[in-house]
Amino acid sequence: MSSDMYGIYYPAGVQLRNMTGSEILRIAMEQSARDINCNAADFTRSGNVIVPGGLGPGARKYYKEPIACNLVSYGNNIVASVKEEYREIVEEYIGSFEFYHCFETPNMHWLDERLRARGQRICFMAEYYLPDVDRLTALPCDFALKLLEQPDFASLYLPEWSNALCAERKELDVLGVGAYAGEKLVGLAGCSADCDRMWQIGVDVLPEYRRRGIAAALTSTLAVEIFKRGRVPFYCSAWSNIRSVRNAIKSGFIPAWVEMTAKPADVVEKIIQKK
Repeated sequence: MSSDMYGIYYPAGVQLRNMTGSEILRIAMEQSARDINCNAADFTRSGNVIVPGGLGPGARKYYKEPIACNLVSYGNNIVASVKEEYREIVEEYIGSFEFYHCFETPNMHWLDERLRARGQRICFMAEYYLPDVDRLTALPCDFALKLLEQPDFASLYLPEWSNALCAERKELDVLGVGAYAGEKLVGLAGCSADCDRMWQIGVDVLPEYRRRGIAAALTSTLAVEIFKRGRVPFYCSAWSNIRSVRNAIKSGFIPAWVEMTAKPADVVEKIIQKK
């Protein structure tokens, strides 16, 4: 076991508060059930499930209405949380394709075109990752790592750290790990307390310091620290963000579930205009 100048330790393996992979997956499914107002057991059924649309009690704090529908899959089926006025469209859609093909083009165009006629559009798509208890360990790198807490973030709400921290939800940014070259912050992983039992990790590394193992060291170290606090870390990435996907895998995470969300067309347009 070794440590850096800030006292963050790098064990050869970690005991994740005695959690098993199945327990971590159960916690994630229970949270997803709160998010879309269904039962956790719905994600393990062999057939698709449709439930009335709406956020459940304890949903992740960044979920906001209006939501026309949210399709969630843990690899067995689709659980669709759908507002009643769109139920017939979504029911026909998820019944027309093998469930995993509902999250890809060209099939998505079928759904988007029919929702667009009702003033809705496909908005968000993402893949989520959970830690693999057999592989997760705090990885080292050639830079000093420092554990950061909420008061340390005050001066860090800058564009270069926009994945690690969220200026719009500062109160949820509860823990982080920074990588330093001398006194210079060159990489930052932060986690947001998006729900009671799960904290989401985001990470940024300055362009000139990438491809040096910093992102994986930050992500894995922060994941271990989250476990120490009795929470489950999770990680989110777009399918197309290969750099982020590689970091998740290198850091000891594995794909767990996918989501696709439809929102009003004007909301989607506003999001596009902000880019």
